[in-house]
Amino acid sequence: MARRKPNKKAKEFAQTAARIARDRHCTDILVLDLRGLSPATDYFVIATGTSNRQMQSVADEISQAGREQGFSRFGRAGYEQSRWILLDYIDVVVHLFDPEYRQFYELELLWGDAEKIDY
Repeated sequence: MARRKPNKKAKEFAQTAARIARDRHCTDILVLDLRGLSPATDYFVIATGTSNRQMQSVADEISQAGREQGFSRFGRAGYEQSRWILLDYIDVVVHLFDPEYRQFYELELLWGDAEKIDY
């Protein structure tokens, strides 16, 4: 399996995404360091939103910050329904959940060995 080259700016972007979520009133925000645990990505950002509109606004602002920091978004899913918005930047994957989906999927438990990063 080919290893991806580490992106030194990925941690900084993950922390920026978490701060945007915090500043826009998301809750239960986590930045997980998945380096060495996942072959697909280096960092997960997980946050719970308060409404469809708020989650879309946070996703839009994170997308803008990504462009400003030189990160191209590979994919986006769930934006219209806003139950679970996924923003995929390869090195960083952002998950914005509504409370019900966050509790159901419990992604942080799947990656219980991952280090939590301060933001």
